[in-house]
Amino acid sequence: MQLYLPIAELPVNMFMIFGMGAAVGFLSGLFGVGGGFLLTPLLVFSGIQPAVAVATVTSQIVASSASGALAYWRRKSIDWKLALFLLAGGVVGTVFGVLVFRLLRTIGQLDVVIGLCYVVFLGGIGMLMVIESVRFMIAARREAAPEPRKLRQHGWIHGLPFKVRFQRSRLYISAIPILALGVFIGFLGTLLGIGGGFIMVPALIYLLKVPTTVVIGTSLVQILGTMAVATILQAYSNQSVDAVLALILMVGGVIGAQFGAQVGSRLRGEQLRALLGLLILAVGVRFAIDLVVTPQEPFSIAPLVSGAAP
Repeated sequence: MQLYLPIAELPVNMFMIFGMGAAVGFLSGLFGVGGGFLLTPLLVFSGIQPAVAVATVTSQIVASSASGALAYWRRKSIDWKLALFLLAGGVVGTVFGVLVFRLLRTIGQLDVVIGLCYVVFLGGIGMLMVIESVRFMIAARREAAPEPRKLRQHGWIHGLPFKVRFQRSRLYISAIPILALGVFIGFLGTLLGIGGGFIMVPALIYLLKVPTTVVIGTSLVQILGTMAVATILQAYSNQSVDAVLALILMVGGVIGAQFGAQVGSRLRGEQLRALLGLLILAVGVRFAIDLVVTPQEPFSIAPLVSGAAP
Protein backbone atom coordinates (compact mmCIF):
# COMPACT_ATOMS: atom_id res chain seq x y z
CA MET A 1 0.00 0.00 0.00
CA GLN A 2 1.64 3.20 -1.22
CA LEU A 3 1.38 6.33 0.93
CA TYR A 4 2.62 9.77 -0.09
CA LEU A 5 4.74 11.63 2.46
CA PRO A 6 4.07 15.36 2.07
CA ILE A 7 7.33 16.66 3.55
CA ALA A 8 9.63 13.92 2.25
CA GLU A 9 7.88 14.36 -1.13
CA LEU A 10 7.93 10.70 -2.17
CA PRO A 11 5.59 7.70 -2.03
CA VAL A 12 6.50 4.87 0.34
CA ASN A 13 5.11 1.51 1.25
CA MET A 14 3.16 2.09 4.46
CA PHE A 15 3.73 -1.46 5.67
CA MET A 16 7.48 -1.14 5.09
CA ILE A 17 7.63 2.02 7.22
CA PHE A 18 5.40 0.40 9.85
CA GLY A 19 7.64 -2.68 9.87
CA MET A 20 10.70 -0.46 10.17
CA GLY A 21 9.23 1.26 13.21
CA ALA A 22 8.22 -2.08 14.70
CA ALA A 23 11.70 -3.51 14.12
CA VAL A 24 13.40 -0.58 15.80
CA GLY A 25 10.82 -0.69 18.59
CA PHE A 26 11.59 -4.39 19.03
CA LEU A 27 15.30 -3.61 19.26
CA SER A 28 14.58 -0.78 21.68
CA GLY A 29 12.65 -3.10 23.95
CA LEU A 30 15.29 -5.80 23.54
CA PHE A 31 18.33 -3.65 24.31
CA GLY A 32 16.77 -0.89 26.41
CA VAL A 33 17.81 1.99 24.12
CA GLY A 34 15.86 4.74 22.39
CA GLY A 35 16.54 3.46 18.88
CA GLY A 36 16.93 6.85 17.20
CA PHE A 37 20.50 6.03 16.15
CA LEU A 38 19.10 2.99 14.30
CA LEU A 39 15.85 4.44 12.96
CA THR A 40 17.46 7.47 11.29
CA PRO A 41 19.92 5.37 9.23
CA LEU A 42 17.14 2.95 8.22
CA LEU A 43 15.05 5.83 6.90
CA VAL A 44 18.04 7.21 5.02
CA PHE A 45 18.80 3.81 3.51
CA SER A 46 15.16 3.54 2.36
CA GLY A 47 15.50 6.70 0.27
CA ILE A 48 14.20 9.41 2.61
CA GLN A 49 16.30 12.56 2.69
CA PRO A 50 18.60 12.72 5.74
CA ALA A 51 17.20 16.14 6.70
CA VAL A 52 13.65 14.77 6.86
CA ALA A 53 14.75 11.53 8.54
CA VAL A 54 16.66 13.31 11.32
CA ALA A 55 13.92 15.85 12.01
CA THR A 56 11.08 13.32 11.93
CA VAL A 57 12.78 10.82 14.24
CA THR A 58 12.96 13.50 16.94
CA SER A 59 9.16 13.48 17.16
CA GLN A 60 9.16 9.70 17.47
CA ILE A 61 11.70 9.97 20.31
CA VAL A 62 9.39 12.45 22.08
CA ALA A 63 6.57 9.89 22.13
CA SER A 64 8.70 7.01 23.38
CA SER A 65 10.47 9.17 25.99
CA ALA A 66 7.16 10.52 27.30
CA SER A 67 5.86 7.00 27.83
CA GLY A 68 9.01 5.94 29.66
CA ALA A 69 9.26 9.11 31.75
CA LEU A 70 5.67 8.70 32.92
CA ALA A 71 6.40 5.19 34.14
CA TYR A 72 9.47 6.32 36.11
CA TRP A 73 7.56 9.31 37.52
CA ARG A 74 4.99 6.93 38.97
CA ARG A 75 7.84 4.99 40.58
CA LYS A 76 9.29 8.26 41.97
CA SER A 77 12.60 7.49 40.25
CA ILE A 78 13.32 10.94 38.81
CA ASP A 79 15.60 13.64 40.18
CA TRP A 80 13.65 16.66 38.93
CA LYS A 81 16.26 19.23 39.94
CA LEU A 82 19.00 17.36 38.10
CA ALA A 83 16.69 16.87 35.12
CA LEU A 84 16.01 20.62 34.95
CA PHE A 85 19.74 21.42 34.91
CA LEU A 86 20.29 18.86 32.15
CA LEU A 87 17.30 20.21 30.28
CA ALA A 88 18.57 23.80 30.51
CA GLY A 89 21.82 22.76 28.86
CA GLY A 90 19.93 20.54 26.42
CA VAL A 91 17.77 23.41 25.17
CA VAL A 92 20.88 25.50 24.47
CA GLY A 93 22.49 22.60 22.62
CA THR A 94 19.27 21.97 20.69
CA VAL A 95 19.02 25.58 19.49
CA PHE A 96 22.66 25.49 18.43
CA GLY A 97 22.10 22.13 16.72
CA VAL A 98 19.14 23.47 14.71
CA LEU A 99 21.21 26.44 13.57
CA VAL A 100 24.09 24.20 12.47
CA PHE A 101 21.58 21.83 10.84
CA ARG A 102 20.10 24.71 8.83
CA LEU A 103 23.53 26.07 7.87
CA LEU A 104 24.76 22.69 6.64
CA ARG A 105 21.54 22.15 4.70
CA THR A 106 21.85 25.60 3.11
CA ILE A 107 25.39 24.99 1.86
CA GLY A 108 24.51 21.46 0.73
CA GLN A 109 26.80 19.57 3.13
CA LEU A 110 24.24 18.15 5.56
CA ASP A 111 24.15 14.63 4.08
CA VAL A 112 27.95 14.32 4.14
CA VAL A 113 28.29 15.58 7.72
CA ILE A 114 25.53 13.26 8.98
CA GLY A 115 27.15 10.31 7.22
CA LEU A 116 30.62 11.07 8.61
CA CYS A 117 29.25 11.55 12.14
CA TYR A 118 27.45 8.23 12.03
CA VAL A 119 30.55 6.43 10.72
CA VAL A 120 32.79 7.79 13.50
CA PHE A 121 30.19 7.73 16.23
CA LEU A 122 28.55 4.37 15.62
CA GLY A 123 31.79 2.72 14.54
CA GLY A 124 33.55 3.72 17.75
CA ILE A 125 30.65 2.91 20.08
CA GLY A 126 29.96 -0.42 18.37
CA MET A 127 33.58 -1.52 18.49
CA LEU A 128 33.93 -0.68 22.18
CA MET A 129 30.72 -2.52 23.05
CA VAL A 130 31.75 -5.64 21.14
CA ILE A 131 35.22 -5.72 22.70
CA GLU A 132 33.85 -5.23 26.21
CA SER A 133 31.17 -7.91 25.77
CA VAL A 134 33.59 -10.45 24.31
CA ARG A 135 35.97 -9.80 27.20
CA PHE A 136 33.24 -10.56 29.72
CA MET A 137 32.10 -13.72 27.90
CA ILE A 138 35.66 -15.08 27.65
CA ALA A 139 36.23 -14.41 31.34
CA ALA A 140 32.93 -16.13 32.18
CA ARG A 141 33.96 -19.27 30.30
CA ARG A 142 37.19 -19.33 32.26
CA GLU A 143 35.10 -19.01 35.42
CA ALA A 144 36.92 -15.83 36.38
CA ALA A 145 34.98 -12.63 36.29
CA PRO A 146 36.97 -9.69 34.95
CA GLU A 147 38.08 -7.16 37.48
CA PRO A 148 35.79 -4.14 37.46
CA ARG A 149 37.36 -0.84 36.58
CA LYS A 150 38.13 1.17 39.66
CA LEU A 151 36.37 4.49 39.67
CA ARG A 152 37.69 7.37 41.70
CA GLN A 153 35.35 8.61 44.31
CA HIS A 154 36.51 12.20 43.87
CA GLY A 155 37.77 13.08 40.40
CA TRP A 156 38.55 16.42 38.83
CA ILE A 157 34.83 16.97 38.13
CA HIS A 158 34.10 17.15 41.85
CA GLY A 159 36.65 19.95 42.25
CA LEU A 160 34.91 22.37 39.89
CA PRO A 161 33.19 25.52 41.22
CA PHE A 162 29.48 26.48 41.23
CA LYS A 163 28.43 23.45 43.22
CA VAL A 164 24.76 22.58 43.62
CA ARG A 165 23.13 20.10 45.99
CA PHE A 166 20.85 17.47 44.46
CA GLN A 167 19.06 15.86 47.37
CA ARG A 168 17.25 13.16 45.41
CA SER A 169 20.55 11.90 43.97
CA ARG A 170 22.48 12.64 47.18
CA LEU A 171 25.05 14.66 45.25
CA TYR A 172 26.87 17.94 45.84
CA ILE A 173 28.69 18.67 42.59
CA SER A 174 29.41 21.50 40.17
CA ALA A 175 26.68 22.55 37.75
CA ILE A 176 29.26 23.01 34.96
CA PRO A 177 29.62 19.35 33.84
CA ILE A 178 25.86 18.83 34.16
CA LEU A 179 25.08 21.76 31.88
CA ALA A 180 27.89 20.76 29.49
CA LEU A 181 26.52 17.22 29.24
CA GLY A 182 23.05 18.59 28.51
CA VAL A 183 24.41 20.88 25.78
CA PHE A 184 26.33 18.02 24.15
CA ILE A 185 23.37 15.62 24.15
CA GLY A 186 20.98 18.29 22.90
CA PHE A 187 23.29 19.28 20.05
CA LEU A 188 24.09 15.72 19.03
CA GLY A 189 20.47 14.60 19.23
CA THR A 190 19.27 17.46 17.03
CA LEU A 191 21.99 17.08 14.43
CA LEU A 192 21.83 13.28 14.11
CA GLY A 193 18.26 12.47 15.16
CA ILE A 194 19.16 10.44 18.26
CA GLY A 195 17.92 10.70 21.81
CA GLY A 196 21.39 10.24 23.27
CA GLY A 197 20.28 8.14 26.21
CA PHE A 198 22.95 5.50 25.56
CA ILE A 199 25.54 8.26 26.06
CA MET A 200 23.89 10.15 28.90
CA VAL A 201 23.16 7.15 31.13
CA PRO A 202 26.82 5.96 31.32
CA ALA A 203 27.99 9.57 31.72
CA LEU A 204 25.65 10.18 34.67
CA ILE A 205 26.67 6.93 36.35
CA TYR A 206 30.42 6.90 35.80
CA LEU A 207 31.32 10.59 35.56
CA LEU A 208 28.83 12.27 37.88
CA LYS A 209 28.22 9.28 40.18
CA VAL A 210 24.42 9.59 39.97
CA PRO A 211 22.65 6.62 41.63
CA THR A 212 21.39 4.10 39.10
CA THR A 213 17.92 4.17 40.65
CA VAL A 214 17.23 7.66 39.24
CA VAL A 215 19.49 7.72 36.17
CA ILE A 216 17.14 6.35 33.51
CA GLY A 217 14.07 8.35 34.57
CA THR A 218 16.09 11.57 34.85
CA SER A 219 17.67 10.95 31.45
CA LEU A 220 14.27 10.38 29.86
CA VAL A 221 12.97 13.72 31.16
CA GLN A 222 15.94 15.54 29.61
CA ILE A 223 15.56 13.70 26.30
CA LEU A 224 11.82 14.39 26.27
CA GLY A 225 12.34 18.12 26.76
CA THR A 226 15.19 18.58 24.30
CA MET A 227 13.62 16.48 21.56
CA ALA A 228 10.30 18.32 21.96
CA VAL A 229 12.12 21.62 21.47
CA ALA A 230 14.05 20.13 18.54
CA THR A 231 10.83 18.94 16.87
CA ILE A 232 9.21 22.37 17.17
CA LEU A 233 12.30 24.22 15.92
CA GLN A 234 12.85 21.78 13.04
CA ALA A 235 9.23 22.10 11.96
CA TYR A 236 9.26 25.90 12.18
CA SER A 237 12.77 26.69 10.97
CA ASN A 238 13.54 23.91 8.49
CA GLN A 239 10.03 22.55 7.64
CA SER A 240 11.49 19.04 7.70
CA VAL A 241 9.23 17.13 10.13
CA ASP A 242 6.92 14.75 8.28
CA ALA A 243 3.93 14.15 10.58
CA VAL A 244 2.57 11.26 8.49
CA LEU A 245 5.88 9.43 8.62
CA ALA A 246 6.24 10.11 12.35
CA LEU A 247 2.77 8.73 13.15
CA ILE A 248 3.40 5.44 11.34
CA LEU A 249 6.77 5.03 13.06
CA MET A 250 5.27 5.73 16.49
CA VAL A 251 2.55 3.09 16.12
CA GLY A 252 5.01 0.48 14.87
CA GLY A 253 7.54 1.32 17.57
CA VAL A 254 5.07 0.95 20.43
CA ILE A 255 3.97 -2.48 19.22
CA GLY A 256 7.48 -3.74 18.52
CA ALA A 257 8.81 -2.62 21.90
CA GLN A 258 6.39 -4.90 23.73
CA PHE A 259 7.72 -7.99 21.97
CA GLY A 260 11.33 -6.87 22.33
CA ALA A 261 10.99 -6.49 26.09
CA GLN A 262 9.70 -10.05 26.38
CA VAL A 263 12.58 -11.51 24.36
CA GLY A 264 15.17 -9.37 26.12
CA SER A 265 14.22 -10.77 29.51
CA ARG A 266 15.40 -14.22 28.34
CA LEU A 267 18.92 -13.20 27.27
CA ARG A 268 22.01 -12.47 29.34
CA GLY A 269 23.35 -8.93 29.66
CA GLU A 270 26.68 -9.56 27.91
CA GLN A 271 24.92 -11.28 25.02
CA LEU A 272 22.61 -8.29 24.58
CA ARG A 273 25.54 -5.87 24.63
CA ALA A 274 27.44 -7.92 22.07
CA LEU A 275 24.45 -8.12 19.72
CA LEU A 276 23.78 -4.40 20.06
CA GLY A 277 27.44 -3.61 19.46
CA LEU A 278 27.48 -5.69 16.27
CA LEU A 279 24.30 -4.00 15.08
CA ILE A 280 25.66 -0.51 15.73
CA LEU A 281 28.94 -1.43 14.04
CA ALA A 282 27.08 -2.77 10.99
CA VAL A 283 25.16 0.50 10.58
CA GLY A 284 28.40 2.47 10.82
CA VAL A 285 30.01 0.27 8.17
CA ARG A 286 27.02 0.76 5.88
CA PHE A 287 27.35 4.53 6.18
CA ALA A 288 31.08 4.26 5.42
CA ILE A 289 30.35 2.25 2.27
CA ASP A 290 27.79 4.80 1.09
CA LEU A 291 30.32 7.59 1.55
CA VAL A 292 33.00 6.00 -0.66
CA VAL A 293 30.90 4.21 -3.30
CA THR A 294 29.96 6.25 -6.36
CA PRO A 295 26.16 6.75 -6.40
CA GLN A 296 24.12 5.52 -9.37
CA GLU A 297 22.81 9.06 -9.87
CA PRO A 298 25.69 11.47 -9.13
CA PHE A 299 23.49 14.50 -9.77
CA SER A 300 20.10 15.43 -8.34
CA ILE A 301 17.68 18.31 -8.81
CA ALA A 302 16.17 19.86 -5.69
CA PRO A 303 14.67 23.24 -4.81
CA LEU A 304 16.86 25.74 -3.03
CA VAL A 305 16.37 26.06 0.72
CA SER A 306 15.03 29.40 1.84
CA GLY A 307 17.94 31.72 2.48
CA ALA A 308 20.38 29.75 0.32
CA ALA A 309 22.58 31.56 -2.15
CA PRO A 310 21.35 31.39 -5.76
